[in-house]
Amino acid sequence: MSQSDHNPDARYKSLLQSLREMDAAVVAFSGGLDSTFLLHAARQALQDNVLAVTLATPYMSKAEIEEAKCAARAMGARHEIIELPFPESIRTNPADRCYLCKHSLFSHLMEMARKKGIGHVLDGTNLDDLGDYRPGLKALRELGVESPLLAAGLSKQDLRTLARAHGLDVWDKPAAACLLTRIPHDTRVDEDELRRIEQAELFLKDIGFSAVRLRSHDDIARIEVPPEQVAEVVRANAEHGIDKRLKELGYRHVTVDLAGYRMGSLNKNGT
Repeated sequence: MSQSDHNPDARYKSLLQSLREMDAAVVAFSGGLDSTFLLHAARQALQDNVLAVTLATPYMSKAEIEEAKCAARAMGARHEIIELPFPESIRTNPADRCYLCKHSLFSHLMEMARKKGIGHVLDGTNLDDLGDYRPGLKALRELGVESPLLAAGLSKQDLRTLARAHGLDVWDKPAAACLLTRIPHDTRVDEDELRRIEQAELFLKDIGFSAVRLRSHDDIARIEVPPEQVAEVVRANAEHGIDKRLKELGYRHVTVDLAGYRMGSLNKNGT
């Protein structure tokens, strides 16, 4: 591997070259770091021949949908939001939820692109995603969704470095995941529970915990924050009434996970 291959700028040039070979593209757009940087690059390469599409489901945070709308507007990108119902195949939050969800949602996206005569559907998968438990990647491959960031060898740190250099304010945005990841597998999910989790996390973010997960176990709320912030949750409870607020939302017990936030902590093969 040449020295230039270790340079994020060189990989960015490779990304632009691959995008320029497309006549037009649809970008699956969540408003997070990965999809925002991909949309930025696609706009650089293809100008107005790019359409950002946000797939809005009941298990996606409403705040994230609004953030996606604002981010697309700031970039001057064409943007559509498609409201989709809760797929019944994942109503009980099965272990293969991510695969079933991605297959269902991206099938809609592929069909939309076909009707518009657009031959490329892109997602923001990057190099780091290969090291995590991501069954949804199998669905993307099956459907023919393209992952240009991955093909260019861009890691999450590369994307943060490049996004900052390009003036994108998402460069330090914490990773996000759908609200179903807060609920144990094989648990029937209703939309009231999703909204309860969403309200709890918004409250925790509002009082200063930007990287937080509220894992919901029926009447138990398990708060995950980075390990170095665990003690801060206890102090914040005295000032902001975390226990009181979450009990107002219907939880009987409010706990803090001493192991701290870790991605996929409710996966059956997780820790």
